[in-house]
Amino acid sequence: MTFNRLLSRAALVSKVGSRSLFKSSIPDPANPNWLRVGLAFGTSALIWGLLFKQHSTDVHEYKVRNGLE
Repeated sequence: MTFNRLLSRAALVSKVGSRSLFKSSIPDPANPNWLRVGLAFGTSALIWGLLFKQHSTDVHEYKVRNGLE
């Protein structure tokens, strides 16, 4: 095999191997996936709720330990 043939074969393999297997289509910003949007916002709201609950528990425990309540 010549060098040019090896180079063209390597270029072909690199082009074929570089295609993403996970991206099947370009997302359409005019038609969002509402399930994913809802899951994202719902998860964020849940995490913030847990954060505020934990903060309230920590503040209450601090006040009890230091005799402030």
